[in-house]
Amino acid sequence: MFRNLGWVSNDNFAPDNSRSPQNNPKADEQLLDAYSQAVINVVEKVSPTVVNIDVKKWLTGRSRSYQPFTQEVRGNGSGFIFTQDGYILTNSHVIHGASKIQVTLSDGRSYDAEMIGDDPDTDLAVIRIYAPNLVAARFGDSQALKVGQLAIAIGHPYGFQTTVTTGVISALGRSFQSRSGKLIENIIQTDAALNPGNSGGPLVTSHAEVIGINTAIVMAAQGICFAVPINTAKMVIPTLMRYGQVRRGYIGIGGQNVQISRRIMLFNELAVDTGIFVMHVEPNSPAKKAGLLQGDVIVGFNNLPLGGIEDLQKFLTPERVGVRSQLTILRNNRKLVIDIIPEESARG
Repeated sequence: MFRNLGWVSNDNFAPDNSRSPQNNPKADEQLLDAYSQAVINVVEKVSPTVVNIDVKKWLTGRSRSYQPFTQEVRGNGSGFIFTQDGYILTNSHVIHGASKIQVTLSDGRSYDAEMIGDDPDTDLAVIRIYAPNLVAARFGDSQALKVGQLAIAIGHPYGFQTTVTTGVISALGRSFQSRSGKLIENIIQTDAALNPGNSGGPLVTSHAEVIGINTAIVMAAQGICFAVPINTAKMVIPTLMRYGQVRRGYIGIGGQNVQISRRIMLFNELAVDTGIFVMHVEPNSPAKKAGLLQGDVIVGFNNLPLGGIEDLQKFLTPERVGVRSQLTILRNNRKLVIDIIPEESARG
């Protein structure tokens, strides 16, 4: 004989959903309020640094009757102040070839701006205004970004003052062709909506740190927008402020950062577990002449470990132009060393 020990069939249990977040409107409201407040806090901190940029350029060409003409055209973009003494970061394509640049601050003040430096290869430029009581944006670390994290874009599309859109980081390590024809590496993809006039404005995190410079949209698609990573800007800005342009080495590849398995890393005695996967080799480039192939993974430069695209950019200094160097690569998971002679990147 069995005694009733108090066991109850599972069929007698009914889940108590009364406290489930899915069925708790109050919890939903609190989550939405927290999200809204995070965006509001970011906008309050960053929007005073965002500027509207009006540009005048002289356009030359020929009419249908082949008569030469010169016409003044106007353009519009965004930028943001990154030093309290008036230095502003924007896109090269916003101000390239400008005859006049005028900057309007978030409080309505307007100033003529001077060109400091322009780098079409990264689609970045620095301009400057002389004005009191400026607020500077805070830089973040684009290397620390994760796919899926919150991204907030602030700019002046179509001249509308301080327009804010939100989304997420959709992908990292993209390649994008700049107006000069060169590939910009390590581009950030986001679905935070961008429109003409957003170019040059900041892409920021929930901590109000700038992690990208909004640069392009895919017109035929929805939710595919791109930003130049702030770590690229950190490398370019000092040279632009000092020399007005960037002279750099060039090897002619398109690539993206990849993870290397621990087994392959140990087998080839590598110092890093990441590298650059070669997606494209440009014709007649130093990489093509050196025998670099699509599918190779670059892991070293001159016997120094190379963990990604940003490391390679740091190595391709003006001093390396015309100097025989060595690339350490993985081909079919085996380590090889090939000679390469970087050339000077042509300016756009």
